[in-house]
Amino acid sequence: MTETRLRETICDFARSLYDRGLAHGSTGNISARTDDGGLLVTPTGSSFGRLDPARLSRFDQNGTLIGGDRPTKEMPLHAAFYDTRGTRSGAVVHLHSHHAVALSMLPETDHDDALPPYTPYSIMQLGRVKVLPYFQPGDPAMGEAVRELDGQRSAVILANHGPVVTAATLESAVYAMEELEETARLAITLSNRSVNKLSADQVRNLIKAFDID
Repeated sequence: MTETRLRETICDFARSLYDRGLAHGSTGNISARTDDGGLLVTPTGSSFGRLDPARLSRFDQNGTLIGGDRPTKEMPLHAAFYDTRGTRSGAVVHLHSHHAVALSMLPETDHDDALPPYTPYSIMQLGRVKVLPYFQPGDPAMGEAVRELDGQRSAVILANHGPVVTAATLESAVYAMEELEETARLAITLSNRSVNKLSADQVRNLIKAFDID
């Protein structure tokens, strides 16, 4: 994908997330790898509903800002995924979406595997989603917490803050983020109810069949 097209695609996906209420105000950030190994990143304080492709922050392959507006203050979070997951990370999406944030605050949520196995799709697209502790927004420690996972998770939820998803492409990262929010919505909706979840054998078969890391 050309850089021009990638810029447009980032803005198109961001606007779609904003229009559907998955992002609000100036919350959330997206980054994506360019063909030369650099990054395009949504600027700090920007609204997903009004991004300008020409003003996206541009980093070279050495991590130096070479163009565009000042990037999101949560760059350490994005960098941690790229550095620990290598070619498996072509994009990172971070939102403050309603149900995922709510799930992170419930005491009954399993912090090592936050999404109950309701459908195969959350398992196929996300694997196990870990809830990380609360960090002040912009704190580099959140990036260190991701690095401590040693590339073993493609999605986390920052407690009282929001979900972060990485995938090989921007499209797949956005779709996985949408699946995370929908599964979190199911978890909230079905809270305190008896539910027929996927069995342990069914989950294991999915992991094997789809080579889930």
